[in-house]
Amino acid sequence: MVHSAAFTVADAPFTEVYRLTSELGLDSLAAQTLVRRGLSDPQAARRFLAADEEHDPAAFRGIDLACESIERHAQRGSPILVHGDYDADGVCSTAILVSTLRAMGAEVRWFIPGRREDGYGLSRATIERAAESGVGLIVTADCGITSVEEVHAAREAGIDVVVTDHHRPRADGVLPDCPIVHPVVSGYPFGELCAAAVAHKVAVELRRRNGLGDPAHGDLDLVAIATIADCVPLVGENRRLVAEGLIQLGQTGRPGLRALMRVSQADPSAVDEQTVGFRLAPRLNAAGRVERADGAVELLLSDDPEVAERCALELDRLNAERRHIETRIRFEAESQIAAAGPQPGYVLASPDWHPGVIGISASRLSERHGRPVVLVALDGAAGTGSGRSIPGFNLLAALDRCAGTLERHGGHAAAAGCTVAADRLEEFRSAFVDACREVLGDEPPVPELAIDAVAAPGAMNLDSAGALQALAPFGAGHERPRILLRGVSAESGRAMGEGRHIRCTLRAGSRRASAVAFGTPALPGFADEPVDVACTLEVNRWKGREEPRVLIEAMAPASLGPARVVGEPDDDAQALAETILEFGALQTPTDPPEGVRRVMDRQDEDPLAVIAALAAGGAPVAVVTRDAHRLRRRLGGMAVGACLASWGAWRSEPSLLDGFEHVVVADPPLSRRDRALLETGGEGQFSHLAWGRAELRSTMDELQREHDLRAAMVAVYRAATLRPDAPASEILLAGDPERPAELAALIANVFAELGIAELGADGRLVMQEGASADLERSELGRRHAESVEERLRWLSAPRSLAA
Repeated sequence: MVHSAAFTVADAPFTEVYRLTSELGLDSLAAQTLVRRGLSDPQAARRFLAADEEHDPAAFRGIDLACESIERHAQRGSPILVHGDYDADGVCSTAILVSTLRAMGAEVRWFIPGRREDGYGLSRATIERAAESGVGLIVTADCGITSVEEVHAAREAGIDVVVTDHHRPRADGVLPDCPIVHPVVSGYPFGELCAAAVAHKVAVELRRRNGLGDPAHGDLDLVAIATIADCVPLVGENRRLVAEGLIQLGQTGRPGLRALMRVSQADPSAVDEQTVGFRLAPRLNAAGRVERADGAVELLLSDDPEVAERCALELDRLNAERRHIETRIRFEAESQIAAAGPQPGYVLASPDWHPGVIGISASRLSERHGRPVVLVALDGAAGTGSGRSIPGFNLLAALDRCAGTLERHGGHAAAAGCTVAADRLEEFRSAFVDACREVLGDEPPVPELAIDAVAAPGAMNLDSAGALQALAPFGAGHERPRILLRGVSAESGRAMGEGRHIRCTLRAGSRRASAVAFGTPALPGFADEPVDVACTLEVNRWKGREEPRVLIEAMAPASLGPARVVGEPDDDAQALAETILEFGALQTPTDPPEGVRRVMDRQDEDPLAVIAALAAGGAPVAVVTRDAHRLRRRLGGMAVGACLASWGAWRSEPSLLDGFEHVVVADPPLSRRDRALLETGGEGQFSHLAWGRAELRSTMDELQREHDLRAAMVAVYRAATLRPDAPASEILLAGDPERPAELAALIANVFAELGIAELGADGRLVMQEGASADLERSELGRRHAESVEERLRWLSAPRSLAA
């Protein structure tokens, strides 16, 4: 969890959100997310949600030449070598191509380079070995697009080459002189495919050309794993590949994947992106990180359940070893960071670190410290470096600045690698720190997080978590929606997971949500005051049960102050005094003018969530309640991003809320005249009926208590007698539950009418001796009783409160 962050909330106009909820049947959180991600048009949103984008493999320029080359060698019986890569994408790509070539009857071999022994990509040494063994064709998988010289060497040795890859070509634009299948180079309509998806397209075309059955959906289980593991954007065609692939994965007949799910304790009936990202992909990647990735390929290709089980157990062991290595590297790196003190960036090195694990370790460290981190695994006279960045800092550009101290480097803005001579390590460290300081300065930057939806704790329930699944699958480029809870209280923090994580309760008013923050043993110090919380909401399945899980990503001090009351003085005591003085006028409101404000029924939603979402939409919002000051006190300083207005203030001034695009009605109207107020306003303005059964019941119970005016007057009289120096506002409002200002003002006026007490100039009730407390003599009391009975009848009428 990030202890402090800046949250960016783009406007999400209610009209656009409402259009998606009404036309597509989405809930507010999902609709807000789509609007803020640029999908406010219902047709565009519908296409995105359908996840059915699909392009013909023939759209790849050159795929016909690639297939012809493969077919020619298969028919000749010349050996074909599939040359893959050691990560999950490379392993899956290799398995897809090998299985297809076997189905064609080709003599096929495969080779995965070792990270330490061979390095990444096609090498001259591999080509020489292939030539010696009689290989006639090399088909690359997840590599080869930059291997210009290597492909030339292969052809010189009499070996043809077909490149299938998805990585960025060389900066000089030179391509290998051979058939290429690449989503960008080959002009495919969707350029964000992973290597396994490219291999799948080649396999589909080969199977179609060779009459090997309907191939369109084969291998999608492997494509889904690779797409998620390689963090390519989950948009466009990738959404279909993953959505269909996850279904296929849950039903897979591959013994290897079934065994891998068993050892990773993954439920095939509940496979999703997290199953792949946190259980399957790490084990497939672990082989290439710690040793060689051959076992991962064998796992995916084996038809023998015993072999598959053995491979799965070995991958599980290697993943456990990877975790152990990673923990040790991070512990040692943290010691180096502590010794170095605060720096704008870090270069950390050790001869004991494994080069296959330093990348993931650097990622954890940069996230924890909010600084770019490069870890270097030293091996004799040279070191292999792997770095990870932070948002807003271009790591590759920083390494470019340090190029004079490096033997080679490459990568992109977020992740990059390098090779550095051991005797130039300090020179590189100094240059890298200077490059970071120039951009970031010495103070740690405050992370900026883009918010997708704004809600309240009451909306973080199982229904909302399930509704968000309409946006799945989630992954890079389409992450699980980040939800902002504004001005909430974080309470009851308690450690979990051996003190590494914390569980707490997020509260707004009377609504609560349980939440978990991973990677932090305690809440930040500022959490004693209201906080803004960025979090995600998901369905947590455990032992056959489903429950909502709120995962806290970041906290920051509340950005909004307490709500402002409109239509009456902002001070509680002053507002009550004014209500007492103007009580007579308030009892005879004028009929509201006709209006065209649209009335929306939101009674099935959490009121605070409705307010929060509207307030974040960029238009002014007012909340109407029976007693605005009382509501503000009950909110306990919580920031709702809206103004508060009492029904009484709106009745006396029907134009009070004309400047607010949205009026959220938190307590029900008490009469036909109140109901008519909801429509005052102009085009493009809305009244949202946001009270629920609880608010209706509470209002009716309160009216029932108010009908017995004598009991309330006796309680006030006794309190005033016992506490003659207490302010009138305390005496009149005090109660269990607290009295509304309207009732308090009535009691004060009845006291004055009967000569029992008066409101003094000093703000205290001045009790009169010998006054008669005969309530039957009170005209105000009689009118009040009639008013309460009329209001109760109104609230009980079935259609009185309808939208």
